[in-house]
Amino acid sequence: MAMECGFSVIGRLGMPRSPVLLHSPFVSDPNSNNNGRTLFSSSVKLQIQTADVPSPVVTTSSIRCEATQASNARVIPELADINWDNLGFGHVPTDYMYIMKCAQGGNFTTGVMQPFGNIELSPSSGVLNYGQGLFEGLKAYRKADGSILLFRPEENALRMRMGAERMCMPSPSVEQFVDAITKTVLANRRWIPPHGKGSLYVRPLLMGSGPALGLQPAPEYTFLIFVSPVGNYFKEGLAPINLVVENEFHRAAPGGTGGVKVIGNYAAVLKAQQAAKAKGYSDVLYLDAVHKRYLEEVSSCNVFVVKDNIISTPAIRGTILPGITRKSIIDVARSEGYQVEERLVSVDELLDADEVFCTGTAVVISPVGSITHLGKRVEYQNRGIGVVSQKLYSTLTNLQMGLSEDKLGWTMRLS
Repeated sequence: MAMECGFSVIGRLGMPRSPVLLHSPFVSDPNSNNNGRTLFSSSVKLQIQTADVPSPVVTTSSIRCEATQASNARVIPELADINWDNLGFGHVPTDYMYIMKCAQGGNFTTGVMQPFGNIELSPSSGVLNYGQGLFEGLKAYRKADGSILLFRPEENALRMRMGAERMCMPSPSVEQFVDAITKTVLANRRWIPPHGKGSLYVRPLLMGSGPALGLQPAPEYTFLIFVSPVGNYFKEGLAPINLVVENEFHRAAPGGTGGVKVIGNYAAVLKAQQAAKAKGYSDVLYLDAVHKRYLEEVSSCNVFVVKDNIISTPAIRGTILPGITRKSIIDVARSEGYQVEERLVSVDELLDADEVFCTGTAVVISPVGSITHLGKRVEYQNRGIGVVSQKLYSTLTNLQMGLSEDKLGWTMRLS
């Protein structure tokens, strides 16, 4: 039995709410007093499917909530009952996930919200047999006033489209992607940590779900989004991490898929990463596969080197993922007056740097306390957080969490 609900869109923590709030995207808020975009809707309707009905749908309707079968309704309180002070970076099952499908050569149909759970795949699906899949990652933050912010979701949509083209897959449009993210976040809003306690990590997946025994593009594709509340990616938090330079294994090679967020990029780093962690390092820093001299990236982060207040980072040339946090940090640093260079950065420069830090959606910024290369260990800033790292971290996180004015228009506000 389904329950149809519409919801008030403005409210503060502690006020009674209906179970789920969904918004229609790309509507300007005339009351917004900042340069970020606000998403709001005067009315929405969600059919929440209970266990005896298999196919939920999302449509638009009135602000009333009509529950003819109150005993079957899932009543969702304002915040989930978990220890918000002890969040790590692990998966916590939430309430809903979003699914949308597409046939090869076709367009994605209207997606559906359904209870979070296992999915069914053919044993011969393209993603299981040939790794035809990629993913994205972004975060939703809860402001002190209870509203929710997304950070640059269109950039994730564009990067997914770029990766899908490389992997011979259709991809949702930017509008479909942002709409799906918005609905999924708001359907799971009780899992967004309180202000300052963490964030809601959003994981969109695109995969070849149709059967393909021979090596070929799959006949069907699935776009899926699930979410999880998270804390710090590294157990050290903002404390400096310790990296080791990898000389035997390589993350990517020219002409490969290192520049797109393909699922296979990450399984390939596990062996070197596990060996490094067994020796007490936080993660691995990879060199280029041709010269074995130039920095590429950490297992799941971009890397920056600071010398005499000049910030350098490896240029994007097909083997390095164009990180959205990387791009944002470059823009923020330049706006703060720093000179930023995107170029080849040698491992020798790394060992002579004043500061080193990593960037990524999961970590935002992680200062590097030490680098070990060929048995030589170099420490930075007396193992403290460097001045540049701290300043850029504070500037970007204040923007992401709504603590400072968004003059760049990067945040999307969900009221």
